Amino acid sequence: MCGIVGAIAERNVVPILVEGLRRLEYRGYDSAGLAVVNGADGLKRVRTPGKVAALDALLEDEPVQGGLGIAHTRWATHGVPNEANAHPHICRDQVAVVHNGIIENYAEIRAEQERLGYEFASDTDTEVIATRIHFHLEQGAGLVEAVRKTTGELEGAYAIGVVDTREPDRIVGARMGPPLLVGLGVGEHFLTSDVAALIPVTQRFLVLEDGDIAELERDRVTVYDRSGEVVEREESLSELSADAVERGQYRHYMQKEIFEQPEAIANTLEGRIHGSRVLEAAFGPDAKAIFNRVQSVQIVACGTSFHAGLVARNWFEGLAGIPCNVEVASEFRYRHPVPRADALVVAISQSGETADTLAAVRGAREIGFGPVLSIVNAPESSLVRESDLVLMTRAGPEIGVASTKAFTTQLTALLLLVVALGRRRALSSESEHRIVEQLRSLPGVCERVLALDEHVHSLAGRFADKHHALFLGRGVQYPVAMEGALKLKEISYIHAEAYPAGELKHGPLALVDADMPVVAVAPNDALLEKLKSNLEEVRARGGELYVFADQNAGVRPSPSVHVLEVPPMGEHITPIVYTIPLQLLAYYAAVLKGTDIDQPRNLAKSVTVE
Repeated sequence: MCGIVGAIAERNVVPILVEGLRRLEYRGYDSAGLAVVNGADGLKRVRTPGKVAALDALLEDEPVQGGLGIAHTRWATHGVPNEANAHPHICRDQVAVVHNGIIENYAEIRAEQERLGYEFASDTDTEVIATRIHFHLEQGAGLVEAVRKTTGELEGAYAIGVVDTREPDRIVGARMGPPLLVGLGVGEHFLTSDVAALIPVTQRFLVLEDGDIAELERDRVTVYDRSGEVVEREESLSELSADAVERGQYRHYMQKEIFEQPEAIANTLEGRIHGSRVLEAAFGPDAKAIFNRVQSVQIVACGTSFHAGLVARNWFEGLAGIPCNVEVASEFRYRHPVPRADALVVAISQSGETADTLAAVRGAREIGFGPVLSIVNAPESSLVRESDLVLMTRAGPEIGVASTKAFTTQLTALLLLVVALGRRRALSSESEHRIVEQLRSLPGVCERVLALDEHVHSLAGRFADKHHALFLGRGVQYPVAMEGALKLKEISYIHAEAYPAGELKHGPLALVDADMPVVAVAPNDALLEKLKSNLEEVRARGGELYVFADQNAGVRPSPSVHVLEVPPMGEHITPIVYTIPLQLLAYYAAVLKGTDIDQPRNLAKSVTVE
């Protein structure tokens, strides 16, 4: 979602700020802006609705420069996307603020500030932060103290960056909820919500914790905890490279990330299997003791990660004999679930900053669930720090908003977890050996499926003029169908829904006609013959079928049945592999429709508000 970049240096920081915002475009946003402090020129702000390119164009027409500045890309929550609501927000030409998150008591603060004579120029919750900091400055507080007093009055979630014309030698940042990091340089320091923004200028970072306030000066960084004490936060070195977030030969980041899946899966498996066994040490030094106590699994996740959890439920119960419950994280803590101390909470998140998933984890702890294991792609994330065990997916940076390689690596990680837990229950050593061999084959099988790229491209041409689509799967393939439908609607804006194929006759069949593409996933498994019967129900009603089928499944093409044959593979890895042609279908349908594939409308990559 929203992105923050800040810098203090001897040089002009405007190019750093703009490049940082450009590198955060993948997060999703609707406006961009920056503010710099430059001696006698005071505070200069430039902001605009739309893309960072529009901000860059404004800066070319009216250049600004300074050695101290903050910048922001906004994803609208309070107020429509326009210039007045774009960040940074300024109070009386002195204080400028950028903010990620939501201030829940902003209406009360705004009313109080208006009684004190402050005027507001936006509809945002953020502007109250700027006015409140200004108020405390007027009462004699320094900038750090003014930020501390203001944050003590806020209810909700925030990561903020603040500059003040009367203290032009520092930036102050504060965090409660959404991520905020300090980038370390030589004679210059930086503030950001995402390490990707600053990779061109530093790979050294401090991760702020909830309640921290950071004071950045050119020659030093001071971090205060929530009690006001100076604390040391451990420095980390990001492994992210500048090349990793470039598109290279590919037309879109999403296309690049689809084709990176064999390598990402191989990286996720590396060092986690040996011989015919899954290594428990991959989950952390306490994994064995924790796994010995686990009697059930509670998965919490959102969006694509939720679909990964639904696939894993089939594995946990069908392979490992372990009861597994899967819930959308945003609903979990409001449902009043019955806690079990012997239930392992598995939290799945690409970014590790998904607000609903973090809240679900915290809620699960509070009411008495067992330890937390997170499957996540971002080692510097909040979820990593709040978990007892962590399995990194090693997918590398995923820039496209629609998740691809994060999903398949999450599934790979979950299958490793199923084996590690299942060997204590229903999973025999022979079954473990078979699954491990299938996992070893997985990168190669994915390569063979990606070789079908042109065939999928051809099929996608039939979707460009469609408005609706139906996706079908049975058993463990039903969540795969759900993920395929989600990808199509996310990036092509074609309305798509998924159903268990056996549910067709209970309602969805009423929608089937020649204008409703029906996409089915048909591996050669125990449910294949039942799926074929469901497909015949579609054919009998004049439906147009698109079947992704195992070469040995015996699904024959006809004028109304379009078949893409998928290479044979081990049964346990089919949900991972069959996801890939569905990703390609969505991608090429979106290309043909001319949509903004990497940054689809209204969506954000990292959803850091509830």
